[in-house]
Amino acid sequence: MAAKIRWRLIVPTVLFMLLSSVDRVNVSFASLQMNKDLGFTPSEYGFGAGILFAGFLAGQYPSVLLLQRIGFSRWLAACALLWGGCAGAMALIDSHWQFYGLRVLLGFAEGGLAPGIVLYLSQFATERERATTFAMPMLAIPISIVIGGPISGWLLGMAPPFGLAGWRWMFLGEALPTLVFALVAWFWFPDAPRDAGWLDEREKTWLSANAANRAETARGNDWSVLLQPLVWASAALWFCLLAGSYGIIFWLPQMVKQLTSLSPFEIGLVNALPWAGNAVGIYIGATSSDRRGERFWHIAVPAFVTALAILGAAAAGASVAGLALLLVAGFSLGAAQGAFWALPTRMFTPATFAVGAVAINITGSSGGLVVPWVVGLARERSGGFGGPTLLVAGFLLAAALIVLALRAVIRDRAA
Repeated sequence: MAAKIRWRLIVPTVLFMLLSSVDRVNVSFASLQMNKDLGFTPSEYGFGAGILFAGFLAGQYPSVLLLQRIGFSRWLAACALLWGGCAGAMALIDSHWQFYGLRVLLGFAEGGLAPGIVLYLSQFATERERATTFAMPMLAIPISIVIGGPISGWLLGMAPPFGLAGWRWMFLGEALPTLVFALVAWFWFPDAPRDAGWLDEREKTWLSANAANRAETARGNDWSVLLQPLVWASAALWFCLLAGSYGIIFWLPQMVKQLTSLSPFEIGLVNALPWAGNAVGIYIGATSSDRRGERFWHIAVPAFVTALAILGAAAAGASVAGLALLLVAGFSLGAAQGAFWALPTRMFTPATFAVGAVAINITGSSGGLVVPWVVGLARERSGGFGGPTLLVAGFLLAAALIVLALRAVIRDRAA
């Protein structure tokens, strides 16, 4: 049964998360040409990259409510059509305000995707495979950069049709697959285990009794979960872990360009290195956490290692050692993120699952609203990437401390 769920549901959701991530972060490659064409300063670009998360935060809970009302398949198709349209429209922008407006709309369309997929897959996830089930869709983000980085660089560097600038052609070309697969979603996904024709009756009954979120037993959304301090501590932890990702995602291509004379395609290949490590780290961190039944050290140790590796990579500069440390940073950050969702979801009941997951996602995603802009300001004032590097490393050290504090509190309560 686990293999059926993995191939029928988890892998296809990874595909949609991948498309979402490409359409969200390809602006980091567009910036190599777009900033000059439209006259963006570093802080203006950083603000535009981050303002997506204003829409992202605003769209999360309404989107999950819509999912609960119309079912997963129709909800995913509608979300993908909307964000694909916004991503393609980025090819038409000519001003700062058009850039900011479309980024907000794109964020709103994608806002409910991560918590919605966590909520959906929780109907198929058991305690034994909790971390792996929730971590596999997260693989989409590093995979999208490993694949999307070189593709974005190639699209930027090619002779685009219709006289378009390379960055405009990149936005348009990378939005088209989203629009195609939106139509596929409507027919592919069952809304609940009882609707999955590829499960037999025994498997459906077993999932209904043993899944992490037995949706059939929930009665509305219980907001009392927001009164639990451990939920907000988990939200702060997720904020710090995602802040590390956003600091790297939106600024690494420009950092590589400043330190080297590589072409856009070559920058895409270099940018893919830490995210290749990140994908491997997510999978290994999640499976190791599930196999050992341990969550805390699987987050704290990798977060600490990531902070040290980022600082070391900045000190090493454009060298083999610097690239190796970026690979280490990507791997360890992925390992920490891969084990994360198995920790807070243990506190949720079916009635509190949606509210709790959205609260944690909103808090974590707010890092995307703040961090790219703050990094841009720090770069303008320092003239380099030393200050931003210390900022990102600080968030990851804070993540390690938070999870160790959580461990101490939970152990005391158990005692």
